[in-house]
Amino acid sequence: MSHPQRRALLLGLAGAALAPVVRAQAWPAKPIKLIVGFPPGGGIDFAARTVQVPLQELLGQQMVVEYKPGAGGLLAATELTRAAPDGYTLLLANTGPFAIAPYLQPKMPYDPLRSFSYVGQISQGSYIAVTRPDHPARDLKEFVAWARANPGQVNFASAGKGSSTHLNGELLNQVTGLDLVHVPYKGSAPAVQDLIGGQTQLLIDAGTVLLPQVKGGKLKALAVTGSKRDPQLPDVATVAEQGLAGVQSIGFQGLVGPAGLPREVIDKLAAGLARVLAMPEVQAKFAAAGAEVHSQGPEAFAAFVRADNEKWAKLIRDRKIQLD
Repeated sequence: MSHPQRRALLLGLAGAALAPVVRAQAWPAKPIKLIVGFPPGGGIDFAARTVQVPLQELLGQQMVVEYKPGAGGLLAATELTRAAPDGYTLLLANTGPFAIAPYLQPKMPYDPLRSFSYVGQISQGSYIAVTRPDHPARDLKEFVAWARANPGQVNFASAGKGSSTHLNGELLNQVTGLDLVHVPYKGSAPAVQDLIGGQTQLLIDAGTVLLPQVKGGKLKALAVTGSKRDPQLPDVATVAEQGLAGVQSIGFQGLVGPAGLPREVIDKLAAGLARVLAMPEVQAKFAAAGAEVHSQGPEAFAAFVRADNEKWAKLIRDRKIQLD
């Protein structure tokens, strides 16, 4: 055998030996970082933790949750836009930073529809309008009538200016013609505590936040904002049932990556996420927290977010809402 032939044979053998190694490096070949743009213990953290373990088991790599709270989720979303599109940095997306907050900035830090790769929707859920148990209103329709009878004296709490809880209150103002005073807090927890304490009179927040307080008798549910009643609150009418269909809104959660994520990574992630969300135990966890598993693939999820952007951007323009 000549020297060139021997060299070619050795190279071929080396290539064959390396082939399995190359295949083994297919994504994912190392731990995946899942960014959560809010503090531990909230609804976004709950969604991340619920899908984290079964998804990492399916993918065969650890999924590490990393908290980057601040600016209503904007900091975390902005950080994701700077990450390499290699599938090793993902974000748990939700309504605030992906459909509301960017439109409140003098200059948008990112385009929620173009700066990300949409992987799949995880859940969606109604908000719940709540007040103190001793309030005379039995539902939201009665609360609106009470507020009309007490002009300039009624307020609503939120988890912060520009949050979905803020926009829910502004939507109620717009639909009813009321002028409830906005009282912003730094997160849902202090907003809930001050409502219980009587400093505020209304809060429209996620079921993951409010259900324990309602079931514990510390708050009274006036309405749910989705198109159907919450199975956890079967006796609480929807806003549409109370003649307030314009107040209807839902919050969403989903998985996104930076723009330019390879299609094969998106497809593998989306398939894994869909399998996780089909698990009865995962669906039961979301249901118990007042949320509904809503599994949608990349294109359907992106279309859903686009429609939500149009709705909230219009409200922000109409109400002339700006961050200070």
